[in-house]
Amino acid sequence: MTDALDDLLDAARARLTDAPRERIGELQEGRRLLGFPRAPRIVPTTTAWHLGVLLLTEDALLATGDIVRSRAEVRRGFAAESQRRRAELAAAAARGGVPEGAVVHIGWHPVDADALDERSTPVALRGGAVVVRWSAAGGLMPLDRYLDERIDLLQHPPERA
Repeated sequence: MTDALDDLLDAARARLTDAPRERIGELQEGRRLLGFPRAPRIVPTTTAWHLGVLLLTEDALLATGDIVRSRAEVRRGFAAESQRRRAELAAAAARGGVPEGAVVHIGWHPVDADALDERSTPVALRGGAVVVRWSAAGGLMPLDRYLDERIDLLQHPPERA
């Protein structure tokens, strides 16, 4: 099964050579410098093609986590703690060197082809076929069809998207 999955992902990579990529990063908690805590930052590590719930790199398949748009830190009030956290992550991306307005993915995790079973997510094995759960409440779709749709969307985005 892994050979078939590898072949499918290699074919997808070949189709995506000219498609835009997005940054993949890691959140680094601030360390202390001369006893003072430094602010956390998101450090870009590589790039990937963003295909819905999946990120495809040159050598791996990843499940998406959080998507953050880099933004300079600004003091403002927030109605919700979740808004405050999103603003902190956006500022951490800016501190990590991500250009303002650019997207960076954090909290992603690798999809282990050898560990796929009926309960793995977002990619699973069902009846001997590799499928993907495209949303938390969504159904399962064969991975090859899912990749075809997502690659087409990436190469031909809808107007004003």
